[in-house]
Amino acid sequence: MSSTSTEPIRFDTKIAVLLREDLEPWQRLNVTAFLVSGLGTAVPEVIGEPYEDADGVPYLPMFRQPVMVFEGTKETLTTAHARVLSRSLPCALFTSDLFTTGNDRDNRAAVRAVGTAELDLVGIAVYGPKNAVDKVMKGARMHP
Repeated sequence: MSSTSTEPIRFDTKIAVLLREDLEPWQRLNVTAFLVSGLGTAVPEVIGEPYEDADGVPYLPMFRQPVMVFEGTKETLTTAHARVLSRSLPCALFTSDLFTTGNDRDNRAAVRAVGTAELDLVGIAVYGPKNAVDKVMKGARMHP
C-alpha cells in the first residue's frame, strides 16, 4: 500500500493492555509503559515507520496501530493471563512485586521466584489476531 493513499488502514490484529482496577493513577501509567515496551521489542511487526516533521527532524517510530487499554479485577487478570497462555499469544506481564524492585535484574528475579498460578498480576499486554485478543479480554472493561 502506498504511503500517499487516503484509504483507512485496517488491522486484523490488536494490541491490548489489561490493568488491575485498584492501581493508583501513577501505577497505571507506569505499568502500561513497561508492558507495551515488551511488545515493541518482541513483536517487531507492531512498530511502524519513523516520523519526520516538516523541517526534516526525525523522530522514533511508534506502534502502527492503537493500543486498547482495559481494566478489571484481580480475578479478571488471572483469567485473561490463563487465556493468553492457552493461546500462545505474545504477552508481557507486570506483577505487584515489581513496584518494590529498583532495576531490571531484580524485576526478572521477582517474576522468576513465583509460580505461574501464584503471580500477583497487576497488568498484562497482549498482541495477536483481533478475535483471539478479544477472547482474552472478555470480562474486562475499557479503561475510563
